[in-house]
Amino acid sequence: MSNLVALITGSSRGIGASCAIELAKCGINVVINYNRNLEKAKELENYIKVNYNVDVMSIKCDISKEEEVISMIDQIIDNFGKIDILVNNASICKDTPLLDKTVKDFRHILDVNLIGTFLCSKYVSKIMKELGHGKIINIASTNALDTYYPESADYDASKAGVISLTHNFAKELAPIISVNCICPGWVNTDMNSSLSISQVREEENKILLRRFADPKEIANVVVFLASSKSSYINNEIIRVDGGSFSE
Repeated sequence: MSNLVALITGSSRGIGASCAIELAKCGINVVINYNRNLEKAKELENYIKVNYNVDVMSIKCDISKEEEVISMIDQIIDNFGKIDILVNNASICKDTPLLDKTVKDFRHILDVNLIGTFLCSKYVSKIMKELGHGKIINIASTNALDTYYPESADYDASKAGVISLTHNFAKELAPIISVNCICPGWVNTDMNSSLSISQVREEENKILLRRFADPKEIANVVVFLASSKSSYINNEIIRVDGGSFSE
């Protein structure tokens, strides 16, 4: 997979950072996208430069803003000339009681998680169509499928929308570009760091493997979908949750 270029949104930490590292291990040049955490993005950029023989750059971009997405893609094209792989990973969550959620807060979640995925897919796919190939990998959640939490209703809705976008972009862009979606369950990331020990134990007991995923375990699936080994996989929603079940 050498000489390929991958853009990973929201990749200064968590699943996105693991995706950047694992793709770099495969010889893929990576673009780290961040919105707030410049320090973490630069730390990751330096780590990849030191450890892997690839080119890497960091770009600040609020993916919910169209003009910033266009600017980010222009910078990537100026530097690399192409984008072969897009990982739509950037995501936010704000758990509050369902009936206390405001329209402003609800819309902000949708703007980043759903509209951001749409904007990046729209503009990157135009580059990929000119190349004649491309891979788009969306990161949704099992919350979009059947693990509902009322306090996360806005997040759940946004991720369900990402699944819908996956199907529609796959149909629109076939056969040139493949579009697939990963639905992780619980993952050990900053997003879940505020959970109490009792909450963690309760959720682990619903997982056949009895633990949360390491971000690298999600990134490994991203690497597979980005590779030629997934050449006949398109429009798929892949659940990666350690075998979760409802009690």
